[in-house]
Amino acid sequence: MLEKTGIATPELIEKAFPSQDRLEKGAVAVFECFQNIPCNPCYTACKQGAIKKFEDINDLPEIDYDLCTGCGLCVSHCPGLSIMIVDASYSKDEVILKIPYEFLPLPKENDIVKGLDRAGSFISDVRVIKVLNPKSFDRTPIISIVVPKKYMKTIRNIKVGD
Repeated sequence: MLEKTGIATPELIEKAFPSQDRLEKGAVAVFECFQNIPCNPCYTACKQGAIKKFEDINDLPEIDYDLCTGCGLCVSHCPGLSIMIVDASYSKDEVILKIPYEFLPLPKENDIVKGLDRAGSFISDVRVIKVLNPKSFDRTPIISIVVPKKYMKTIRNIKVGD
């Protein structure tokens, strides 16, 4: 499916996520990087040493979830928009997703936006709680959204407006 549609299968998505116990401990990076291509900005950006050194520039990133603090540096450095931060410790019923966002207009804090799946289909309305827009030309804005826990592995993007 990935090769034909560009959309990851549920099995790939499940494999990308750390255990539920780790998700509940606090913010952690989730890598949806599924193809071997020459890329390593996530490794060079990680100040915690949570991303293991690549033996080959074409390797997929491997993350040590015990070392990951969910700081998000890897998210804004990833040219493939393949990383998000998940914080399932936010509340009993909701998680925070920090996702890369390259569209205009950027949403504003407290906006209610459309939460979309990887194919662009509507899942649920979600609330924007933070917009980080780095001034550096080569860094991607990161949008923090509050999502019902049942959708944490489903919502991967947002749509501002109708």
